[in-house]
Amino acid sequence: INAEYMGLSCLCALLLIVCPAAAKKSKTKEVDPKECEVCISNLEKIDSLLEGKQKKDKDAVRAAIGQHCTKSGFGSEWKPSTKLTSPKDVKMCYIFEPIKEAITVPFITGMPKERICKKLKKDNPDVCDVKYPIKVEKKEGEEVDYNKLRVKALKSILADRGVKCTGCTEKPEFVKKCQETEHLEM
Repeated sequence: INAEYMGLSCLCALLLIVCPAAAKKSKTKEVDPKECEVCISNLEKIDSLLEGKQKKDKDAVRAAIGQHCTKSGFGSEWKPSTKLTSPKDVKMCYIFEPIKEAITVPFITGMPKERICKKLKKDNPDVCDVKYPIKVEKKEGEEVDYNKLRVKALKSILADRGVKCTGCTEKPEFVKKCQETEHLEM
């Protein structure tokens, strides 16, 4: 009886140790590959404007941010650079302008662009919320399979097309609306 009791108690103890560890593993968050993509892209473009020693110079980094983002003005008078082709890049530069110093310090230390964006996100969540539009590639003679996309992506596609799906609650309704509005430019 003692041996059975001992074996049973060891089994219970083992289960108590293993189960919480397995539960913790399943709770790890999946990282969104598009998170901070506009921020990272703009920081890489700013980085490409700098050469060697300039990457360690605060004034040169601030000037590069200005060169990349600003045509003229500051604050309410700010005008984006004509080099910015995407409205998402314009929005990111609008966010960057008042926080140049917060970008400059980690930038000159050589911190990876992704970490800089995550650090900026703590003070301004909009930094990583700006995302490029979802590109739907359609080959001639083929239809786009919208059923493979998530509802969030379908909503984003419709928003980029300037279409509202009033009354849509289920995925098939969003898919149908995307198919009906394929002719619209994104």
